[in-house]
Amino acid sequence: MRDYYIVSYDISDPGRLRKVYKTMRDFGDGIQLSVFLCQLTALDRALVERRLLDVINQRQDQVIFIKLGTAAQAAPEAPPRCEVLGRPLTPGLVRTIVF
Repeated sequence: MRDYYIVSYDISDPGRLRKVYKTMRDFGDGIQLSVFLCQLTALDRALVERRLLDVINQRQDQVIFIKLGTAAQAAPEAPPRCEVLGRPLTPGLVRTIVF
């Protein structure tokens, strides 16, 4: 079973920021700067956490996982409990530029 997560990060070093961004691309869709929408199984969640722990500085950086609920078989446009004001949520359309 997969659950929806919003994963947001605040990384203080540009090199680590690039690595975190590249890691998160493997697990979800960028929806805003430093924010990803992911559908993760328990194993996926453990894998992404392990990979992120290999990259981040735990004293300087922060990654937040926000569980939104179970992902339906036929995924809707937006995950449950996610309301958007303004421009619609378009997972997969990344507006992030990382140098």
